[in-house]
Amino acid sequence: MKKNRALFISYSAVIASLYVVLTFLSNIFSLSVGLIQFRFSEILAILPLFSITAIPGLTIGCLISNILTGCPLWDVLLGTLATLIGAIGTYFIGEKSYLLSLFPPILSNAIIVPIVYTIIYSFGNEGFIAWFCGVFVGEFVMIALVGSILYNILKKNQKNLFKI
Repeated sequence: MKKNRALFISYSAVIASLYVVLTFLSNIFSLSVGLIQFRFSEILAILPLFSITAIPGLTIGCLISNILTGCPLWDVLLGTLATLIGAIGTYFIGEKSYLLSLFPPILSNAIIVPIVYTIIYSFGNEGFIAWFCGVFVGEFVMIALVGSILYNILKKNQKNLFKI
């Protein structure tokens, strides 16, 4: 049991670390600002299809990323909540409906991030619908398109991954 707990924590920590690094990489290229945002870390949103360890890994990675990149408190809390909701949704839908399992993180971010920007911060004149569309496009590209490439690579090597 201790070995399984240690592996669970280790896998989650690796995922959280990857999330942070990929978020910083997006920031270096200014891809995670503006109406349409491309956070490389969102590619990892497909990982709950392989293991429950991705849920805490993605959530903690998002929390740390948002803190370290200087996000305001509401953005840290609600952005992390969006990631948690998305990861749980992807995990529970699972591979029985692969395409449907991609939408919890896309939709949770497309709903919650615009709330943070338009209602809490009154940021931008675009309004909720414009922010929803912009975030949706960015999430869709990173998760459904680029994330699917990662999914197919991991699926081929699944038997060697996430052994708990």
